[in-house]
Amino acid sequence: MAEIDILIVSWNVRDLLAACLRSILAQPGAGNPEADGTLPLNGYRVRVWVVDNASQDDTPNMLRAEFGWVQLIVSEENLGFTGGNNLGLQHCRGDYVLLLNPDTELAPGALLTLVEALAARAEIGIIGPRLAYGDGRSQPSRRRFPTLMMALFESTLLEEWWPHNRWARAFRMEDVPDDRQQRVDWLTGACLLTRRSVWDQIGLLDPMFFMYSEELDWCQRASQGGWGCLYVPEALVYHHEGQSSGQVLARRHYLFHSSKVLYWAKHHGALQAELLRCFLLCTFALQFVREGLKWLVGHRRDLRSARIAAYASVLKSGLRRPSATGR
Repeated sequence: MAEIDILIVSWNVRDLLAACLRSILAQPGAGNPEADGTLPLNGYRVRVWVVDNASQDDTPNMLRAEFGWVQLIVSEENLGFTGGNNLGLQHCRGDYVLLLNPDTELAPGALLTLVEALAARAEIGIIGPRLAYGDGRSQPSRRRFPTLMMALFESTLLEEWWPHNRWARAFRMEDVPDDRQQRVDWLTGACLLTRRSVWDQIGLLDPMFFMYSEELDWCQRASQGGWGCLYVPEALVYHHEGQSSGQVLARRHYLFHSSKVLYWAKHHGALQAELLRCFLLCTFALQFVREGLKWLVGHRRDLRSARIAAYASVLKSGLRRPSATGR
């Protein structure tokens, strides 16, 4: 009987995590948890692992009280998305490993649809569903491997000035309909079903990435190792995006953009990475000045103060590489 490990890394999102776990239990064909904590699912055995990243919202006690069948791993420090998943992956031994964000909910049938699609394609090592926001709006998850122009225009001040520019659109594959199964370069990491054999071949997530760009780096390594990545829209997963990372604005800006620079140095060389880093710092300097001017004229000063502090923190960091522990 094939086994599926579901790995969830959680930080201060207790209620969302509980909803995520209930959506797993509610999958059609899922039986009651067995004595060893596994869930039977249409001929598969499912084991759920939760790595708690030093949450301060009593997550471990909630899990012990309400979800005793879950395999709980408690970290004494926040290891980030990468470190938490790498810790959990050392315990996973199933044929398939599902990396699942705690702020997601599986629609009925999503898990089995993903597993069966992956089992049917021997050349595919990574598979992902259609993502949607909580209100049902589509959440783009398909991606191409980025070019430098894509990096300059995607999620930067240039995209704010030039929304829907052709480089950001190409990066997000907005030129290709998302209503059919298709090969993609990579998928965002809210819900990724993988073969255990891929991890055995190319290794764990790169610990240099505390958070952000780690799934891009891993998917690129998988591609270089000969594995394909498949988007399966028949499987639907709701993603209440950014509930953990959004808790600290300055930290999120820093981690997102410093990880982008780190990825660029790793895959495209130091010269392009330095160009990207300097460009990003210039955009943050412009945003710092803009928010300061808005603060001076009295426009929503609480918001402006928070943004000024966030941009100042990013500028002070120089977008240098974050450590593996995020410190």
